[in-house]
Formats: sequence, C-alpha cells, structure tokens
Amino acid sequence: MGKQIRTGRGTARGEEAIRAAYEREGPEEFYRQHGADYRNPHESIVRAVLTRAVETWQPDLSAVLDLACGSGEAALALREHGAVVEGADPFTGEAYLARTGDEVLPLSFEAIAQGALAGRSYSLIVCSFALHLEEKSRLPKLCYTLSRLAPALIVLTPHKRPTIAPAWGWVLTDEILHERVRARLYAST
Repeated sequence: MGKQIRTGRGTARGEEAIRAAYEREGPEEFYRQHGADYRNPHESIVRAVLTRAVETWQPDLSAVLDLACGSGEAALALREHGAVVEGADPFTGEAYLARTGDEVLPLSFEAIAQGALAGRSYSLIVCSFALHLEEKSRLPKLCYTLSRLAPALIVLTPHKRPTIAPAWGWVLTDEILHERVRARLYAST
C-alpha cells in the first residue's frame, strides 16, 4: 500500500491533508492508496447531522445502503438509531470491516450505475461526503439507477454540490445544515 496518510480524526489538519492528497493524487487514486486506513475527519459532524436527519425525517431504516461507505462513519451513526446497514465502497473495505465488523460490497459508482445492484432494494440510501466527487457527466445515470433501488436518499455534502435534477429520478424534499455540512433528503420519483 502507498504511504500512510494521517487523517487527524476530526481535526482541520486531517481535512487539509486529505484535500492536499486529493489535489495531488485525485480522489480515486487517494482512496486506492489510503482506503484501508481512511477515516473521515468530519466523523463527529457526520454523526450529528445524521442524528438530526433521523430525528427530523424519521426515515425507514430497515434496509439502508451506505453508498461510498468509507470506514463506516454513517453506518455506525445510523446503527445507533436501529438501522440495518449494508456498505458499498470499492476502496475502503478493510477500514469498514475493522470498524463495523461487516464486509462491504466492493462496488464503484460506475458499477452501480451499470446495474451491479439490480434486483436489490433498500428502504434508504445514504451517501456521505462522496456523491459530489462523481463526474458531472456520469451523475445522472447513477442517480437514476439509485432511484430504482430505494424510495429515499440522504446526501451529506460539505458543498452545495451535487445538484440532483428531478429528471434523474429524485426530488429534493428537505435540507438540514449543520456546521456547514448539508444533509439533503430526496424522494424517488
């Protein structure tokens, strides 16, 4: 594996290290090299915003897909609310297994858009700090495919991106802003 990167677990330094590595290596190469030891430096914010989202929106947590699951930050937060969670991520399986005790589906956004989850269904899809990284040209197909898998989608993002158009199978129903992180709730059309 490539050189280790210290994510600083919740510190601005960790965020800066990841941002610099993204710029230097690109997100895909970053996760290829550092996926086994990755930790989202915003884990406490992810946990807090997901707790507010669950309490406010009361989504069905009976079968959640944690898309681009990282090391399980969202899954662990959702499990505190009784969620049954399955993770999907092509790069962070080792980190997710170490923290959650569960294997992940080693699927990329591209594989999912191509139908790798066909025949499955979920009550909710959660994507934390990742959907804004998908190439704009590939985002519509991915979103449409996800809309066929679940009636609801929660996207956590540190940006205003991604913008998801209703033509892609989702309509925005609400948004929560917590410490500059947005949690957006979408309903499948």
